[in-house]
Amino acid sequence: MPSKRHAASTTSAPAASTPTSTPKSLSSGPATLKTNASAAEIAQHVWQQYLTTTPQRTLLLDAFMFFLVLVGGLQFLYCILAGNYPFNAFLSGFSAAVGQFVLTASLRMQTSGSGPGSSKPSSKGKNARFAGEDEEQTAGISHERAFADYIFGSLILHFFCINFIN
Repeated sequence: MPSKRHAASTTSAPAASTPTSTPKSLSSGPATLKTNASAAEIAQHVWQQYLTTTPQRTLLLDAFMFFLVLVGGLQFLYCILAGNYPFNAFLSGFSAAVGQFVLTASLRMQTSGSGPGSSKPSSKGKNARFAGEDEEQTAGISHERAFADYIFGSLILHFFCINFIN
């Protein structure tokens, strides 16, 4: 007598091989992966979900953050390969890239899904009773205020980096 799992898989196999009448693009639910998907399929699925569900403003911030990581990495690689003769110039440039990355990450956190009408799920954990208080604090920060803080922080950061070069 075959096991239930084996019996279920043999009975559902012919039904799965028959073509369905609805095309894949008309399905109402989100695209899902097979249980035994490869790493490339998983990465492609995550990338497609990221592109379809992320707002354009957040995509631009993420692209700028990727650029800052690339610039910081190139500066560090240049320092290792070519030397670090004007070391304060390297420190200034590298800290400008890292500081701008941190400021951009802060802007991204403040502007992506922090509004009261957002579909971002609230975290329920040990501190669930404080969730309402936390939401009230973040709901008071507008996107314009967050961007103004970002510009102000960027000006201060670059002022110190330029002064550090001499």
